[in-house]
Amino acid sequence: MRFTAPILALLFSTFINAQEIEPIQADRPDQTETPAIVPKGKFQIETGCSFERNSSRSKSFAAPSVLWKYGVNDNFELRLITEFISEKNNNIKTSGLSPVLIGCKIKICDENEIVPKTSFIGHLQFPNLTSSKYKAEFYAPQYRFTMQHSLTNKLSLSYNVGSEWDGFSAEPTFIYTLSTGLSINKKLGAYAEIFGFAPQQSAAEHNFDGGFTYLLNHNFMVDLSGGVGITDNAPDYYAATGFSFRM
Repeated sequence: MRFTAPILALLFSTFINAQEIEPIQADRPDQTETPAIVPKGKFQIETGCSFERNSSRSKSFAAPSVLWKYGVNDNFELRLITEFISEKNNNIKTSGLSPVLIGCKIKICDENEIVPKTSFIGHLQFPNLTSSKYKAEFYAPQYRFTMQHSLTNKLSLSYNVGSEWDGFSAEPTFIYTLSTGLSINKKLGAYAEIFGFAPQQSAAEHNFDGGFTYLLNHNFMVDLSGGVGITDNAPDYYAATGFSFRM
């Protein structure tokens, strides 16, 4: 009996610590990435598959696309992005691993009245960490600032701004996203979003998408989403599904 009290204390402490950690927050399925940092010492995987049609002659399929995240402390997480893609252009099929991205997310500030909760995300694309068919010429950076406002207990407004490079030229592509999130209940969430990409010397493309998330438990969430192009140069449509879990 003398060992019972320490064991019960340990179990109680573990339960309390689990309750103190917020339910999992993921950067998928929308294009707007969250400012939330993975809790310290936690490992999180966000994965899924997607289909995109650019025209009757151009289609692509990503399976799987995986974001690997590790919480170093309350203000910093490490990130790794890997994606296997298959494409068909004019009956020519190619497939392989796209260039790997390594980066981090850094917390800047918490939400305070009109000041949004804000973080910075930076990645570097490695041209040789890829299949030969998708090898780039240069190291290519990506960055964005992620911001979020809590409008009510159930409604939030999030947005990102940033830039990315493709690894073949010095021309940047500017990124924007704007998303509204709704907590329908404690487990089910929904969002609607507009987002776009604006190359420095080409016409910008704009898109609309929406979807749902479902929290199976504190550390596991599934998602379903889809979107359409608004401008002529945007993809016709895309659909995606996936899941995120935390250990």
